[in-house]
Amino acid sequence: MRLLLVLIAAVAFAPCARAAEAHVAVAANFAVAAKRMAPAFRAASGHTLVLSSGSTGKFYAQIRSGAPFDVLLSADEETPRRLESEKLAVAGSRFTYAVGRLALWSPKPGFSDETSLRTPGVNRLAIANPRLAPYGAAARETLERLGLWETMRPKLVQGENIAQTFQFVASGSADAGFVALSQIRENEARAGSHWIVPERFHSPLRQDAALLSRGAGNDAARAFLSYLKSAPARERIRAYGYEVDG
Repeated sequence: MRLLLVLIAAVAFAPCARAAEAHVAVAANFAVAAKRMAPAFRAASGHTLVLSSGSTGKFYAQIRSGAPFDVLLSADEETPRRLESEKLAVAGSRFTYAVGRLALWSPKPGFSDETSLRTPGVNRLAIANPRLAPYGAAARETLERLGLWETMRPKLVQGENIAQTFQFVASGSADAGFVALSQIRENEARAGSHWIVPERFHSPLRQDAALLSRGAGNDAARAFLSYLKSAPARERIRAYGYEVDG
């Protein structure tokens, strides 16, 4: 009887014993969404996430240098593909978890289309560093498409990532900036105006996730990637201003 009770207790508490922790590198544009999804994931799985946010370009360099991340939520599809080719991500683990949208945002009224960039009132324009951040690269493509890149270059204020870019505009350090639509949705209480950049103006902002080699044997990492494909997670991702495949 004692042995039977021990076995029953072991089975009852098995999920807790298997609970694990995953270190996730999250692109800055998705940081708030990931932070708010983490408790739901923990409730559903018992696993814990440790989140770090930053620019995709910097994460790539850190992962190559041995940074202890198990999962990458990138702001593009190229970086996870490159990590996979370099054997730093598990083959076949890549998938698109969100499709982002670029927007021009200002605390001032009147920024409702591309003509806003041609007004004398834009003395400083914030964008994320195009070399490090996919949203910054999309902003540059947009300006080039509009024939404004050379005109606006002397006025640019570059953020290390899209989160810092948003803060430049919010603090008044820039008159307007190219940010992620999700950031505007997260801060709807703020006054201002915005223009959602047509998708034809830049390369698609397909954001891929990947299981990194370090996390290949991590149950929490694998469970989190599966969770991102679930219906509840996809609904949350949509609510934060992203599109999802399918």
